[in-house]
Amino acid sequence: MSARMLLKAAVLLLTFTAPLRAEVNIQAVTSPGGIKAWLVEDHGIPFTSLEIRFKGGTSLDTPETRGAVNLMTALIEEGAGALDSQGFAAARDGLAAEFRFNSDLDGVSVSSHFLTENRDQAMALLHSALTKPRFDQVAVDRVREQVLSGLRSDAKDPAAIAADLERKRSFGDHPYGSDGSGTIKSVTALTRDDIELAFHDAIARDRITVAAAGDITAAELGDLLDKLLGDLPAQGAPQPVEATLQTKGGITVENFPGPQSMIIFGQGGLRFSDPDYFAASLLNEILGGGRFSARLMTEVREKRGLTYGVSTSLASFDHAQMLMGQFQASNEKVAEAIKVIREEWAKVAKDGVTEDELANAKTYMTGAYPLRFDGNDTIASILVGMQDLGLTPDYPKTRNEKVEAVTLEDIKRVAARLIKPEDLHFIVVGQPTGVVNE
Repeated sequence: MSARMLLKAAVLLLTFTAPLRAEVNIQAVTSPGGIKAWLVEDHGIPFTSLEIRFKGGTSLDTPETRGAVNLMTALIEEGAGALDSQGFAAARDGLAAEFRFNSDLDGVSVSSHFLTENRDQAMALLHSALTKPRFDQVAVDRVREQVLSGLRSDAKDPAAIAADLERKRSFGDHPYGSDGSGTIKSVTALTRDDIELAFHDAIARDRITVAAAGDITAAELGDLLDKLLGDLPAQGAPQPVEATLQTKGGITVENFPGPQSMIIFGQGGLRFSDPDYFAASLLNEILGGGRFSARLMTEVREKRGLTYGVSTSLASFDHAQMLMGQFQASNEKVAEAIKVIREEWAKVAKDGVTEDELANAKTYMTGAYPLRFDGNDTIASILVGMQDLGLTPDYPKTRNEKVEAVTLEDIKRVAARLIKPEDLHFIVVGQPTGVVNE
């Protein structure tokens, strides 16, 4: 069996045999060079997952270079050091290593997993990508065209159009107010110098969060981190300022031909650090969570057949918070669906929820939580997210207690505080019957 096949077999085995637990043993590790990380050791299978996140993401772009961080991220493994794109891919595959580079509004993430026997070579290769990316012009042109193709496709996609309108409506000129992938104009104009600047802005030690899970000890991880990350630049570009949510209640309609409309709706949310966040999470689950028993799903889908599905979520970004939802509906049903959602929004703000709804939501949220810890890749990603949220290593052991502690009175108080019918705004992309701009 080849090394790559062995790694895939190990990943699959771990996925299907790892205990579904939330009480993972998280170690806080500090490397000799001072790099901090969290670690869950598991020596049952000889591979490790490593997750690195650089805070900042596409929000570091200037208005003139929108899309630079996104394009740069896609180019990191398109050649590094002495290896061109094909050479880098061959070296990675020969080690049975996997690297994934992604960017979003708030960060650039580097996900990797590798066999224990190839750890040093895999990390040396990843180090070259993080310190000596080539950004060859031929690779820049090829990947740029892939990005442009996606943007051209988005221009014809009602869901992408709605998301873009929602961003602009909510955040205006803030980096959150536009697509991190950029525009056709901005991406076309990006130069290799812009991409190199985006790399130096985003990839630095002052914004690192790291976690590992698998066949590695704390001492081994510390040495690995110093070799991998120790010689990165000390500082990157300044982080964006806090975003001011500009959304006010109403409806924005964007004409788009077709039998259905895409609708995104939302208002302001809560920070994860807010003492009321767990009550807000339960409230969201009851109002618009993904279960069929959620109020919006019951009222909009089950009772009236206005859509196949509707859901809401608390979106907590680094510099803004929102409570958002979405659904699709045939054009003649959009007006009634919006009316029902507005009514349910007002009802929960005024009356809160019932004891049965709260009990059922608690059962779901506490039961579903351990299922998230289903493999080394997932665990490493969760640990990075926990650190970014300012949590402590014992959080998986105490999280469900915090959920259970929420009372009916807490929900009613938080509903009155959080749910603002007058602020609820709908973005509608389609040709809805009887729906106009408000």
